[in-house]
Amino acid sequence: MPVDTDVVIVGGGLAGLAAARRLHRAGVPWRLLEASGRLGGRVGTDLVDGFRLDRGFQVLNTAYPRLGTLLDVNQLDLGYLVPGVLVRHGDTRSRLVNPLREPVGAPTTLLAEVGSLRDRLRFAALATGAATLPARQLLNAPETTTEAALRRAGLSDTIIEQLLRPFLSGVFLERELDTSSHVFALVLRSFVRGRIGLPAEGMAALPYAIAAPLPADLINLDTPVDHVAPGRVRTPAGAITARAVVVAVDPPTATTLLPGLPAVRMHSYTTWYHATETAPLTEPILLVDGDRHELITNTVVVSQASPTYAPKGQHLVATSVVGPTVPPEPVIRTELARLYGQSTADWEHLSTVTIAGALPAAPPPQGRLRRPVALGDGLFVAGDHRDSPSIQGALASGWRTAGGVLAYLRSAA
Repeated sequence: MPVDTDVVIVGGGLAGLAAARRLHRAGVPWRLLEASGRLGGRVGTDLVDGFRLDRGFQVLNTAYPRLGTLLDVNQLDLGYLVPGVLVRHGDTRSRLVNPLREPVGAPTTLLAEVGSLRDRLRFAALATGAATLPARQLLNAPETTTEAALRRAGLSDTIIEQLLRPFLSGVFLERELDTSSHVFALVLRSFVRGRIGLPAEGMAALPYAIAAPLPADLINLDTPVDHVAPGRVRTPAGAITARAVVVAVDPPTATTLLPGLPAVRMHSYTTWYHATETAPLTEPILLVDGDRHELITNTVVVSQASPTYAPKGQHLVATSVVGPTVPPEPVIRTELARLYGQSTADWEHLSTVTIAGALPAAPPPQGRLRRPVALGDGLFVAGDHRDSPSIQGALASGWRTAGGVLAYLRSAA
């Protein structure tokens, strides 16, 4: 039967773009269909009154292994966050940093009033192991939840509740720390080995940089797909036939298009954006609540990392909360005044961005973090729900899926 192209990729998020890049490099004909009017999926940026508002507070870790295959991160003109965290506890704020990235901050980290010195040394040993051991060894370790892994490392309730639970809840988008210890180990590895940055043009610059080498005429925006079958996808404009089909959409949509695919539980996330003429902090460091109010997950002056996020003379503050409950903005504003220790009465509320399906849940068992991508009959599925829940997971999954497609096409030739 004649086909329109060798491979149809459904979805223009990071996984779909990574798959397209590998197929294009291999010289295999492909076509990408994206339902919305832009690329990037869950990674996007809106321009509002001169402010760059990412679709939920997101960052890019330069240690993600798959990034280097797809682009030169220098072209993103990254502005970097401080490699650490600021913990609000009572009337004090304790600054803890990665001493490998900021050696001058090591003394204040050791003397910080968060947990005990033993806690901080034990966590340093845990982080060093994650950064230096081979990844395969980390993934072969006995798997538990993240919280169990922290307690197994001998960390006290104090440091877990004042620092690690608040910080990691913003990474995994869940407060219980039920995320697999294998996911945690690789996340910790990337934090120690990499730098955390924001592209000058916003996080939307990432998918467009990945897509840049691809022929524009092979990418069809505003093209939803309502049915997928082996060798065939259906759009409002008609059917497209192919030798293989890759479904690289968000997990809820993937299970709609592929009914045999197990449902994936998703974590939700809300980010409030405020503008202020006076920055509440002079450095771009993540501020977390060590007092267990369990409302605000983290807050940061993103324009201190990347000044292009705000117009001249203004600063942009991003504040995030995990979970499906969205508190009223005045409640968030009041909490921000407590955390920053100053009035927020004159801050301008720019936007509230809620992402209902921001990140796949990853409870144990996750094993080696590589779920099957080949579904049979030339059907494939890609996305961070097939790998680790992260930008790295999406890119790695797309690249791995394209490898599976290439093998399938060779075998079917």
